[in-house]
Amino acid sequence: MINRTILSKLTGDFGIGKVLIIIGARQVGKTTLVETLAAGRQRVLMLNCDNMDDRMALENKTTTQLRAMVDGHDMVFIDEAQRVAGIGLVIKMIGDMHLDTPVVVTGSSSLDLADGIYESAAGRHVDYQLFPLSVEELVAHTSEREERRMLETRLIYGTYPEVVVSPADARRRLMTLSNDYLYKDILSYKGLKKPEVLQKLLRALALQVGSEVSYNELSGLLGIDKATVENYISLLEKCFVIFRLDSFSRNLRNEIKKGKKVYFYDNGIRNAIISNFAPPELRGDMGALWENFMVSERRKRHAYHDTYTQMYFWRTHEQKEIDLVEETDGRLSAYEFKWSGRVRATMPAAFAKSYPGSTFEVITPDNYVKFLSRPE
Repeated sequence: MINRTILSKLTGDFGIGKVLIIIGARQVGKTTLVETLAAGRQRVLMLNCDNMDDRMALENKTTTQLRAMVDGHDMVFIDEAQRVAGIGLVIKMIGDMHLDTPVVVTGSSSLDLADGIYESAAGRHVDYQLFPLSVEELVAHTSEREERRMLETRLIYGTYPEVVVSPADARRRLMTLSNDYLYKDILSYKGLKKPEVLQKLLRALALQVGSEVSYNELSGLLGIDKATVENYISLLEKCFVIFRLDSFSRNLRNEIKKGKKVYFYDNGIRNAIISNFAPPELRGDMGALWENFMVSERRKRHAYHDTYTQMYFWRTHEQKEIDLVEETDGRLSAYEFKWSGRVRATMPAAFAKSYPGSTFEVITPDNYVKFLSRPE
């Protein structure tokens, strides 16, 4: 099951002189997506840069050598490109050739990939991020009724492709993903000195989903300085394990202006980190799981449909709060996430007064599919 929105874009005009870059966590389907793109092409060059021979084929090469390698192919696929030393320069050189041949680069980490590309290959690439399967994709593959039936399963086990395809083996596959694949790029990163601290940090973040994160508190909990906490969280972001939301603040003096929340791209990974796959009726964190699922799914929606929407949370020092505030073309939309449809919520008066014209909606299991569907 491949994201149809991305696929429709990729099968069109790649753009002369542009390199297509697909980034995302390991095991989300990047290789499957590229194989679909390559279907029907007769001469495809596939380089897997986890393989040293393929990696060396790209490193320290001249433009002439790169052109000779690419010439004669209908498509070039460079997988796990972050492994290549100087990948940014390689992409710049390929882009400068203005080839008719589509060149697709994938990476499961932006630790080295993004830094090298944006420094050396600015303007020569088009980027797409691939996520675990979205609710929109799953509904399109089965039906809205079926996806609603599977909601509790999604909240506990997430939407990684192999978990969705093999639900009976979901627990083992998620533990393997979180233990073997999740940290592969981070643990090989030259700046990481204390991998055991990273794992403790992830557990702490998993237990604080939906709450504002304090770097000072995490520093004291883990016995490391605040700068190291921020650095490790940044590494986890660059490997597509977590993402941050900033606090929204424009008018009120008592708004929290520098706060951050941390969410996981996948609920199943979050639950694997804390080793808790208990069913909803035995959990005390369903509100947090619901919020994480809604925020991460909404992030996918905006990315896949190019809405250019900014996402925030809102809170005052008096603990008035809104789970999600979105800004699109100057318009503000506020959302509150309630796992129980019986719980009522209204827009805080302070927010309504400061931001007139803003919309407000409570998202529950009754209306979440529409919330996550294609924009009208």
